[in-house]
Amino acid sequence: MEFFANTAEQVLSALHADREHGLTAAEAEKRLQEYGANVLKEKKKKTNLQRFLDQFKDVMILILVAAAIVSFVIAWIEGDAKAFFEPCLILLIVILNAIMGVLQESKAERALDALKGLSAPHARVLRDGQEQIVDAASLVPGDIIRLEAGDFVPADARLLQSAGLKSEESALTGESVPAEKDALQAVPADAALGDRANMVFSGCSITYGTAAAVVTATGMQTEMGKIAGLLSGEADTQTPLQKKLAALGKNLGFLALAACAIIFVVGLLNGIPVMEIFMTSVSLAVSAIPEGLPAIVTIVLSIGVQRMVKKNAIIRRLPAVETLGSASVICSDKTGTLTQNRMTLQKAYLNGAADAIESGSEDARALIRMASLCCDGTVTFNADGTATHIGDPTETAIVYAAHQFGDTKENLNAAFPRIAELPFDSDRKRMSVVVETEGRQIVITKGAFDGIAPLCSAGDTERGRVVNDAMSREALRVLAIGVREIDALPQPLTPENLETDLTFLGLLGMIDPPRDEARDAVAVCREAGIRPVMITGDHVVTASAIAKSLGILQEGDLAITGAQLDAMSDAELDDTVEKVSVYARVSPENKIRIVKAWQKKDQVVAMTGDGVNDAPALKAADIGCAMGITGTDVAKGAADMTLTDDNFATIVDAVREGRGIYANIKKVVGFLLGTNIGEVITVFAAMLIWHKSPLLSMQLLWINLVTDSLPAIALGMEGVEDGVMRQKPKPKNEGIFAHGLGVRVVLQGVMFALLSLAAFQLGWQLTGELAGGQTLAFMTLSLSQIVQAFNMRSDRSLFKIGFFTNRKLNMACLASVALVALVLFTPLSIPFGLMTLASQLYLIGLALSLVPLFVMELSKAFGLIKHQK
Repeated sequence: MEFFANTAEQVLSALHADREHGLTAAEAEKRLQEYGANVLKEKKKKTNLQRFLDQFKDVMILILVAAAIVSFVIAWIEGDAKAFFEPCLILLIVILNAIMGVLQESKAERALDALKGLSAPHARVLRDGQEQIVDAASLVPGDIIRLEAGDFVPADARLLQSAGLKSEESALTGESVPAEKDALQAVPADAALGDRANMVFSGCSITYGTAAAVVTATGMQTEMGKIAGLLSGEADTQTPLQKKLAALGKNLGFLALAACAIIFVVGLLNGIPVMEIFMTSVSLAVSAIPEGLPAIVTIVLSIGVQRMVKKNAIIRRLPAVETLGSASVICSDKTGTLTQNRMTLQKAYLNGAADAIESGSEDARALIRMASLCCDGTVTFNADGTATHIGDPTETAIVYAAHQFGDTKENLNAAFPRIAELPFDSDRKRMSVVVETEGRQIVITKGAFDGIAPLCSAGDTERGRVVNDAMSREALRVLAIGVREIDALPQPLTPENLETDLTFLGLLGMIDPPRDEARDAVAVCREAGIRPVMITGDHVVTASAIAKSLGILQEGDLAITGAQLDAMSDAELDDTVEKVSVYARVSPENKIRIVKAWQKKDQVVAMTGDGVNDAPALKAADIGCAMGITGTDVAKGAADMTLTDDNFATIVDAVREGRGIYANIKKVVGFLLGTNIGEVITVFAAMLIWHKSPLLSMQLLWINLVTDSLPAIALGMEGVEDGVMRQKPKPKNEGIFAHGLGVRVVLQGVMFALLSLAAFQLGWQLTGELAGGQTLAFMTLSLSQIVQAFNMRSDRSLFKIGFFTNRKLNMACLASVALVALVLFTPLSIPFGLMTLASQLYLIGLALSLVPLFVMELSKAFGLIKHQK
């Protein structure tokens, strides 16, 4: 049944509800069992075990687990206790990585849970003939509820009676201005959600008037619940980083398997025992896979997340922080995101001449004073100087402006006590009061100009009409003020007797103004090559005006409505989407369609918003950013990131941080893969030349998981380089090895291999023992990779950025050198298969380790490695 298209009596009959007595307690309990609690269903949370198991879906991790299992089997067959060291080391790092991921996800979720608050915890309901306060969750269809200004609407309900009722529905429809409601309003069956004037909706609030209503829907059956249900149809999207690392893992896995197969065949052809060649193949597999990469990338992202928390952003999924750095389009809601979500007086027109509010003239003050006296809204000031607006936003805007002129509501009410009033109603669309001062009685009427002008017998209404139209074109909400002095209250007190023979006093123009910081943020986004797009449920004129003032709507850009969008085919939208900067009067389905149209253009789309109507698009976007203060629970649950200060400018910090984190991850990946390629080439070439492995698998594991990991983590904490926000966003299909990084990684791997092979040959030859060659190769490879961490800090010379400006890297490298020394010079060298060398060999190893520093500095000096500006 379409409750809004039927009379109140028909709705009461259909719901078997009693207007005068409400439901009985027994009937309410029965219906609660039938319909369920009046709450929105949350997506079932994963258990810690499920989260833990999810960490093992990475291809590289699976290969490592397989290698560990094979090593366990071999150690068991050979009965060698020392052989268990290697698989234990592999499993330890895998488990630690999984635990780290679970802890981070849990921490982010707890932070979000702390932000959540029930929008309507209690409701006033009529049961057993008595008005009661009950938990909103216990409401059922058929309950009779009472509403007044300041209340949250606890469920969808059909109005039974109303007096001057207005409802703030921006969270549901995107409308900045409260919707006027009327219980007697006839609404057609095909009316849009925002036009159902005889209904109030769950999650919205009452800003003006009083009402009684019968609950028609609760929980997931409410309009808010239906939108929440759309989220189930949108699968979680993988971030670009996730996709690239997944592809990298697969490629490395295939590389490892292919290299192992080749070495295994070569070993068999050369008569090497099967077990020995199998263990060598495992060593090669270990060297091919950067075991620490998943854990280190997780740590780098976690560090980024902690930085974001300090900048008022909570990240739900680690890779999401990188996605913002890749964003090329930001689709933003208007109300409360780009604007202050608070009506503000912008312009005043005094009868006969315009006068800016800022002028502070006595005439402007008198106009605002009269308007404030005809307002029921109030503004209270907190200890920290902030203001709390209570009531209709247009009225509180006037009251606040009067306060700025020194006329507080309390003082005005004392000086001009109200002795009579005619409340606002939707038919007259105006409000009148009678105030008394110094023995005089003054009638003050405010409302839309078209409603006030015909009542005026004095004042230049023709000029007023021109100014009213001009203000309306600027998307201002305009109120006209008329006054007259009377000797005594007319009897009876009716609009016809009171609202007549007025003097046109002037006009007040209000708007929900853009945030100042949002304007700056839009400018920075444009400089960063990011396209801002406004998507709102507000009217196109208002949206366009705000978008122009913010710099979103520029010359040649289009502003269209949801109806125009609905009339477009997908092909037409694909052709038009890059020309449109403003979408107005849109539905939740429209928002998803816009996001996906941009995604078809290979753009990384970020979507910001706070309302339930934003939630489906937040989830469909590459990254969704919800507002933490004004945002609904549904929006926060759908988003990847929550801004705790509801500040659009915070997104700029997030983009900058995201770009810096992505750049650091590229450095980490390049560093780790360069060293791993060097290890693969070293083992592969040595097996082909000498049929001996220059490095044992446990030595490789120590280098990959212990020695390399600390510098890699510190490398991921490198500061964001200057000019990062002057770069264009990277294309969605751009690989992580773009701009020559892949070639450099391979060449650096070749350099490490040549150094390691030289060290292996020298050590073996000068000591006469294979362990001697392996010891010198281990030392050279370990230390040269530590040196390489400094080279990877920037494409610029270390002499320009400073050798030791990254303190964390300095400490990490010292710790890594200590760990290498621990294995080389303590009894730990025995299980690692190392031996003590002559002092000159250690000096040779040290000299070989410094070669990467000179090679990389020369490459930067001669432009072989170019710095991106």
